[in-house]
Amino acid sequence: MDTLSVELGERGYPIHIGRGLLRQPELLGERATGRRVVVVSNETVAPLYLQTLQDTLSAAGAGSVDALVLPDGERYKTLETLERIYTGLLQRRLDRGDLLVALGGGVIGDLTGFAAATYQRGIDFIQVPTTLLAQVDSSVGGKTGVNHPLGKNMIGAFHQPRMVLVDTDTLNTLPDRELSAGLAEVIKYGLIDDAEFFAWLEAHLPALRAREPEALAHAIRRSCADKAHVVAQDERESGRRALLNLGHTFGHAIETGMGYGQWLHGEAVAAGTVMAADLSLRLGWLEAGEQERIVRLLQAAGLPVEPPPGLGPERFREIMAVDKKVQRGRLRLVLLQGIGRAVVTAEFDPKALDETLDALTRP
Repeated sequence: MDTLSVELGERGYPIHIGRGLLRQPELLGERATGRRVVVVSNETVAPLYLQTLQDTLSAAGAGSVDALVLPDGERYKTLETLERIYTGLLQRRLDRGDLLVALGGGVIGDLTGFAAATYQRGIDFIQVPTTLLAQVDSSVGGKTGVNHPLGKNMIGAFHQPRMVLVDTDTLNTLPDRELSAGLAEVIKYGLIDDAEFFAWLEAHLPALRAREPEALAHAIRRSCADKAHVVAQDERESGRRALLNLGHTFGHAIETGMGYGQWLHGEAVAAGTVMAADLSLRLGWLEAGEQERIVRLLQAAGLPVEPPPGLGPERFREIMAVDKKVQRGRLRLVLLQGIGRAVVTAEFDPKALDETLDALTRP
């Protein structure tokens, strides 16, 4: 087992990464002992891992362990589903001294975290991510929230977990498509500030897709370490943390425009990353050879490298206008000045953005 730390003072917490961690009560004992616990999961993950986690929490000394099982899918990341969680917590009369545990992928983590942030104005929660994307990205950093028909993740709060427990054995049951989606976020870390990691990914992508344990463990450790470092510098995304949104402005437009759940988040981020690289190339910030490396690696990961047909330039602009990185009416984008050198900027030629949208999107 490896343990990393997110250094946020009294809000700091450990990230435990290893095999078989769902069966180790000593890791949960400090957070769960004597408390009522509600595990929030979904209909896909619960049959696989819920009973194991409940048994481990009981062995860790939890006062009681209950569960809420929700429908599975991005289309359920809504205020209506959040209300189901609130109702379940109120029916069980949970109070501020109790604990929520998110068992699942990014949707469950975001929903549970937002419920924890807002129920009785804040209670503790633990992240137990079971998808690669959640393990390397959404479970770390305290971003929580739900989608709105007009924009993804537009309603939410920052609320840090008390622990992240990454049991890499859960990846054994992850569908290939979901594994590829997680690799989009892994590749992102290499692009924004870790060129050495990007080169490692180019060499080890086949091992990752074959689920070789050592390769997966290294990729998860490196990704979590990179994200923890950024979050410690900028917890609430007032500056540097926005770099973690490489590909996301274009990607969120794809998810919103297509309807939540049609494309997986990582798939949309991959296509969005190619669009950001294309714009960076047109601005003269990225070399053609670097852009080709980015496209090749995403393709090797089994990811789409162009947006879906049906979303034209005007629809992209309409959705991107309500992105969270819009400030005072100006769209900011995460762009590349080279592999491992990302920037957040509104200082780009709008004609170059028009050219990217016209070239890569089809009405």
